[in-house]
Amino acid sequence: MSGPVKVTILDREYFVACRDEERANLLESAAYLNEQMREIRDSGKIVGMDRIAVMAALNITHEMLESRRSADKIEAVSERLRRLSRRVTEALGTDKHGGDTDAG
Repeated sequence: MSGPVKVTILDREYFVACRDEERANLLESAAYLNEQMREIRDSGKIVGMDRIAVMAALNITHEMLESRRSADKIEAVSERLRRLSRRVTEALGTDKHGGDTDAG
């Protein structure tokens, strides 16, 4: 494990320990969280660091769950397409060998 990584969120610095291979993901996550929290703060509707953090966490969690649902739907459609493709291939294979191949 490498040394701590400094991230800045709403003008506050935090030091987070992480492995070297996770550093880029940590920095990207911190930047995204910072952006989300700034948007909430700048809207003026939510006051206080704790409340802003909770709202950002809820928004990000909602995005993640929506992405998971979309991925699940895509996987279900992909599986249906794979089954349909197999059925079509089998049907074509059967017609090719056992169908009308005589001309007349």
